[in-house]
Amino acid sequence: MYGFPKELYDFKYPVKGYPALSKRVSNLLGDRVTVNDEWGIDHGTWTVLCHVFPDADIPVVQLSVDATLSSQDIYDLGKALSPLREEGYLIFASGNVVHNLRRVEWENPNGSPECVTFNDAITGYVKNRDDAKIIAYDAVPNAAYAVPTPEHFLPLIYMLGAAEGEKPRVFNNHCELGAIAMTGYAFGIKGD
Repeated sequence: MYGFPKELYDFKYPVKGYPALSKRVSNLLGDRVTVNDEWGIDHGTWTVLCHVFPDADIPVVQLSVDATLSSQDIYDLGKALSPLREEGYLIFASGNVVHNLRRVEWENPNGSPECVTFNDAITGYVKNRDDAKIIAYDAVPNAAYAVPTPEHFLPLIYMLGAAEGEKPRVFNNHCELGAIAMTGYAFGIKGD
């Protein structure tokens, strides 16, 4: 992360890891993962958790995005992690449906037509659980605009694998700055 206000770099979120969960993830994914206890957590993780768990009083294990894998491989990794949900672990994937900082329109409180079209298509596919179309997101109209690099979009594919077949609750369905859509999808919400 670079080019942001100093306050973001000074912010500390002192969450601890959880070796038992790291071991469980390693058991589920085998040699597809390695453990690194020195890196810390990414801004995509702490920027969400600091609002949901402001006291940093939960242990966190972060799985980094492997952008060298195919979208199908990422979906399959998500499926392999799905038993964690039944074991009581919260799995969350933080990214953006549309994330194109090169095309940001600072004075635009909404999305560009390309942003809105892509966000609406992906949200429709998620709601209808048309996972194959999301896995093949690069074929969705305006994908090159919406996802110029995949690291912000791929967490959604991990999550779809982990929650295979479940219908989501859609929240924060809003496009802003022309080229950002932070639409969220919650799975496993009781009472829906």
